[in-house]
Amino acid sequence: MKLTIEKAIYGGAGLARHEGKAVFVPFTLPGEVVEARIASDRGSYAETELEAVITASPDRTTPPCPHFGICGGCHYQHATYPAQLAMKRAILRESFERAKVAERSGGLPEIEVLSGEPLGYRNRVRLHIDTQTGRLGYRRRGSHETLAIETCPIAAPAISEVILTLNAKSETWELSRDFTEIELFTNGDALLLSLWAEDDARAAFARLWPILEEALPACVGAAVFSAERGKHASRLLAAAGEPGFSYRAAGRDYGVSLGSFFQVNRYLIDPMIELVTADAGGSSAWDLYAGVGLFAQALSERFERITAVESAPSSSADLRRNLQGKAQRAVKAPTLDFLRGAASRKEKAPDLVVVDPPRAGLGKDVTSLLGKIGPRHITYVSCDPATLSRDVKSLLDSGYSLERLHLLDMFPETFHMESIVRLSRG
Repeated sequence: MKLTIEKAIYGGAGLARHEGKAVFVPFTLPGEVVEARIASDRGSYAETELEAVITASPDRTTPPCPHFGICGGCHYQHATYPAQLAMKRAILRESFERAKVAERSGGLPEIEVLSGEPLGYRNRVRLHIDTQTGRLGYRRRGSHETLAIETCPIAAPAISEVILTLNAKSETWELSRDFTEIELFTNGDALLLSLWAEDDARAAFARLWPILEEALPACVGAAVFSAERGKHASRLLAAAGEPGFSYRAAGRDYGVSLGSFFQVNRYLIDPMIELVTADAGGSSAWDLYAGVGLFAQALSERFERITAVESAPSSSADLRRNLQGKAQRAVKAPTLDFLRGAASRKEKAPDLVVVDPPRAGLGKDVTSLLGKIGPRHITYVSCDPATLSRDVKSLLDSGYSLERLHLLDMFPETFHMESIVRLSRG
């Protein structure tokens, strides 16, 4: 089919139309004329594979990665970086318009964009270990097969060097015999290494750790976890070396353990903290889905009392340690349970609530409880525009107004984006 790309859509593809049907074409840019073949006809829409670009956009560029298009990790390396930001901005705006947020709030505020370096930004990568060769890689696009890689341009240089070392040694070390995945996490100086295994690999891990210590001088700690199966979460099987390290961000030190969540864009963590906590202050604030306390530490300097809530075992333990010595409260609980308790006790509403939920967003129960409790300000940090716009619409229906909207490009070269919304009431 010969198609004209109308716009970029969330998920990485471009949207075209053929005989009234929506057609999604990967690796295309708005305004391009392309040839594509149908890969999957879903009735109301079709997914295609790009065959040729007939008329290229002036925003098209040469991808910096030799694996681009085959690897399933990146989606936008064929676009100049300003074009990537423009596409994401348009997608975020359309998501809010589709959820009728603009209609409900009397128009959207200007979307302010915050970006950094588009390459070498990831401080953490998780790779599959090929069962045949033992080499490290990502999933092939649209497949569960492992694509062995030699380089990953979006990874921090320190991580890229470790990938080269592990690929050179993986067969000798027989990594694929006992382990399925490996994660590398750097704070710029030190490295934490995590492994996953289908079976009990404690003995194999005990043999491997001395080898890793010698071959990877920056590696200060490592652990092996059970592979996730269905709804079962990974379990820590064994650890060696240091249990974590200190990550300095925005002038503050955060203890981060093996298995704990931390933001991955090393260039934007500092401005992200400042953006979430800027112009904030008062008597009390709640940090929900707090992780290791990325925002709670900064908020503790601006509010008299902080309550930080996190349910994940590793992150909640780090959160408690990171808030030690401060007149703050760390709560190990799911956010929904905490809010139900606060509402039933009729706790006084805080001046500010910061929420940073997973991709599924807050959901109607959490937004309803927030509306009932009624904090004066809510700052919502989101990694999914669809669930964000849905939740913001619910909060607007509870009497909040939309004040500010930021797009943070935490994941350049991919379709993923981070957004920060500021809402107020009264």
